[in-house]
Amino acid sequence: MADGTGGAGAPGCGGGEPEVSDSLRTFGEVVKAFRKRARLTQEQFAPRVRYSVPTVASIEQGRRFPTHEFVERAEEVLDAFGALRGAARHLSRQPGLASWFRQWARLEETAVSLHTYECRLIPGLLQTEAYARTLFVNQLPPLGDEQVEAQWVARAERQRLLRERPNTAFSFILEEQLFRRRTGGAEVTRGLIDHVLELAELRNVEMQVMPQVRERHAGLDGPIQLMETPENRWLAYCEGQESGQFIHERKIVSTLQMRYARMRSQALSLEESLNLLQRM
Repeated sequence: MADGTGGAGAPGCGGGEPEVSDSLRTFGEVVKAFRKRARLTQEQFAPRVRYSVPTVASIEQGRRFPTHEFVERAEEVLDAFGALRGAARHLSRQPGLASWFRQWARLEETAVSLHTYECRLIPGLLQTEAYARTLFVNQLPPLGDEQVEAQWVARAERQRLLRERPNTAFSFILEEQLFRRRTGGAEVTRGLIDHVLELAELRNVEMQVMPQVRERHAGLDGPIQLMETPENRWLAYCEGQESGQFIHERKIVSTLQMRYARMRSQALSLEESLNLLQRM
């Protein structure tokens, strides 16, 4: 998936090459205009927003997606009358997100609940930077440094959802082998497990592990993502290596809901799942 959840571009494993975005260039020009209005050079502005000069330059040139923290700090430092926040809301998150995943990513921002089953990679919402960068640098065809950076920035932006939407219920069912594979090595895996355990402490996050030995498994057809919209409508998303399928047909969504519900009963309980991760 390209950057929905896992690999280079979407939710789980496949690749999506970052694309240049006109909205990023426009946002960069707005930042530059307010910076010059404040009579600040990039060298003076960078430490005030706690970012490096090259990072500020990349954002102003439209080559880097601004983080939420950058937007907020720049808004305050430059006294931008809310213009930067407004402009940031209209940014197309093209860099780091595969084209087939963007619609789902936009809907995530307002979802009432999100359910994810993954058997290939740790979902993007749960990844550490070290784990994610391991995926990016092993992507084929290879990505350039700027592309890798864009991938990570897009992923880190999505991860804000877990903490900034406390009323959204997040449910994850993860195969045990995803942790035992040791992607990136033992240290990366230890950091990943610590991170997942920390996120599992959030009241709006439920984490279950599907054990390696399971005679009956309702998820053998592959990963599942389910979403409940503010209108209480359910949608689904499934992804292959170079494509994604947005599903709104009620019959198919109902089938996927049925499978996910069965997997919840087949996976380890919440307490058992956390105990297993702690033992790892």
